[in-house]
Amino acid sequence: MRLKSSLERTRPVTPTEVTVDESKPAGSFIWIYLIAFLAAAAVFGVGLYLVVLTHEWAMLAAGCLSVVAVFVSLPIALMLSGAINSQLTARQLSSQMQQRIEQMTQMMSRISEAQLLSDRAKSVAFRDKDREAIRRAIHEELSQGEWEAAYALADQFEKAFGSKSEADRFRGEINEKRGEGVKKQIAEVMVVIDRHTHAEQWTAALREAEKLMARYPNDAQVKFLPVEIENRRQSFKKQLLHSWHEAVARHDVDASIEILRQLDPYLTPSEAQSMQDTARGVFREKLSNLGADFTKAVLERRWADAIKLGETIQAEFPNSRIAQEVRDKMTTLRQRAGEPAGANA
Repeated sequence: MRLKSSLERTRPVTPTEVTVDESKPAGSFIWIYLIAFLAAAAVFGVGLYLVVLTHEWAMLAAGCLSVVAVFVSLPIALMLSGAINSQLTARQLSSQMQQRIEQMTQMMSRISEAQLLSDRAKSVAFRDKDREAIRRAIHEELSQGEWEAAYALADQFEKAFGSKSEADRFRGEINEKRGEGVKKQIAEVMVVIDRHTHAEQWTAALREAEKLMARYPNDAQVKFLPVEIENRRQSFKKQLLHSWHEAVARHDVDASIEILRQLDPYLTPSEAQSMQDTARGVFREKLSNLGADFTKAVLERRWADAIKLGETIQAEFPNSRIAQEVRDKMTTLRQRAGEPAGANA
């Protein structure tokens, strides 16, 4: 008997034997959830206002979750209340609660996925806008000739969006536009250099070339501009020398002297030394011709021509013997020039 009574005291209690205190009213759950629903609705309303005003979705998402949580958990509370009233077993109650919790978890997971999809959609939309903004910026830099800035934007485009093919296309377009711009600027400067070389302004031409070299140091055409200018200078000098020898050969004294004046800045000391004897001969011939013309003008009583020739001799050959002789006669010639025509010499 003692053993039987002991076993009865220690045997487990079956679920059908579990009873719940019915003294607690089920209505208290309703009031609690009513308050919770009002709070959730307030959060939802604030979130909706923020979406309209600032496009901020976080508060609205919290409000949605709160409302869903209230509606999902309310049946659980009612079920608890019904279980108390109908004295459901603990196992049945646990099973139903587990189902409700799983349902609520699945619903919250769907809401979270929907929110994540929304964020991804916004991210994709902003990404497309960013891509288009960089494209526009690259074309603006190209139109302004800012090649380095355009290259930097192309690199940024590839790094941000991983589109190497499009970035390479941008780089190719930049190279093409840059090449066209460089050619245009070089052509414009070459016009100025040509003008200087035709005017024999070699120093000014070299200055223009140096400016271009400072801007485009790696351009092949620009690198050889100083050499090209020097070649033009030497070619012009060679042409002058050829004209000089031809004028001397045909005894064109005036042309020889004029060419010699042009040649003077181009001649090196050794070249000038080698031409010295020929130049002296030209000047002697020039002086001889002026003296002959002077004597002829005097004999023909062309006093004005004689005075002009005498002044030329004194100016160009002041230390010559002929210049001294002319100087002695200039007073008489000026007096004769003032006499009436037909007077005796």
